[in-house]
Amino acid sequence: MIIDIIGDIHGYADKLVGLLTQLGYRHNGQYFVPPIGHRALFIGDLIDRGPQQVATLEIVFAMLDADVADAVMGNHEYNALAFATLDPNDSTQYLRSHSDVHKRQHEAFLAEVPFGSDKHQYWLQRFYEIPLWLESDDACFVHACWDVDSMAILQPFLTEDNCLTPQGLIATASEPSVPFDALERVLKGVETPLPEGIVMVDKEGTRRTRVRVRWWLDELNTRTLYEVARAPTSALAQIPSDALAENIDFAIKTHKPVFVGHYWLTGTPEPLSHQVVCTDYSAAIDSGYLTCYQFDTEQPLPLKPSNFLQHRHDNPTDENP
Repeated sequence: MIIDIIGDIHGYADKLVGLLTQLGYRHNGQYFVPPIGHRALFIGDLIDRGPQQVATLEIVFAMLDADVADAVMGNHEYNALAFATLDPNDSTQYLRSHSDVHKRQHEAFLAEVPFGSDKHQYWLQRFYEIPLWLESDDACFVHACWDVDSMAILQPFLTEDNCLTPQGLIATASEPSVPFDALERVLKGVETPLPEGIVMVDKEGTRRTRVRVRWWLDELNTRTLYEVARAPTSALAQIPSDALAENIDFAIKTHKPVFVGHYWLTGTPEPLSHQVVCTDYSAAIDSGYLTCYQFDTEQPLPLKPSNFLQHRHDNPTDENP
C-alpha cells in the first residue's frame, strides 16, 4: 500500500486538484479515486488563508466519505471549533477569542461559511469527525508533534477513534490547564521559554516569550537554543549563541516513522530526520507548493527525499523537485 500523505492545503483547492491529478487520482463525478494500491492521508489544516475553502473541504470529505482517504485534525480546524463555541463559564466570550488577530486568521473561511449559518454548523460538525492523530502498524500521523505523553492526557476527552468531543474542546481550550498544554503539543508542537528579556514577534504580529523547537532532533537538551529553535532567521538572531536548550521535556517514544505538517517549510523537500517527515511546504502562500510524501507500507524505512512529490502550479512542466 502506498499512502499519499498530503500537506497543509489551507483552502487552495486548485493546488489540491493539481496534486491529486499528478498523483494519478481521477474524479468519478463524486470523488477522486486513487490509483490501485494507493490511499490518501491529509495531515491537517484544510482551512483558512486560501481562496477556495468550501471547495477544498468538499474534495477532502468526499474522499473521506468514500473511504479512499484519511485525515488528522490541524490546529486551524481546532481553532474553528473553539472560535464558534461559547465559553460555558462566560456566555459573553468564546473559547477562542474574537480578537482582531484571530478574526484575521479565520476570515477566509468565514467569508465563504458565514458565522452561525447552517453551512457553518455543518462544517463544524464535520470537523469533529477528524481524529487528532492516527497510528497504523507502519507509521504515526499527527499535525504537529507525536507526543505520546500528551496523547495520554488527551485520551479521556476523545472518542474511541481519537476524535475530539464537545466536552473535550472545552477542557482543552481552558488556559492554563494540563489538557490545554497537551493539545498545544499535539497540534502546535513543542515550545520552550526564550532567555529572559527576549521577545519574538511572529508573522501575525503577536509578541512571544516562547519558541517552538525542532523536537525531531536527538538529544535536545545538549544543544544550543539557537540550534533547536524553529523560528525565522531574523528572530533567531536575538538568541545568544551560547544559550542552551535546557529542560525540554520531550522524547520520541516510537520506532515507527512519524508524519507531520504544520511547519511552513520551503526549499527542496527532504525528511527532517531519519524518522520524521513534514509535508507542509507553505502551500498557504501563492508561491508555496502543495507537497506529498508517498509512503510505502511494505518498505517504510529508510525515509527518502525521492518519495516526495510537489505540485508546481507555477511551472507545470517542472512538477517534481
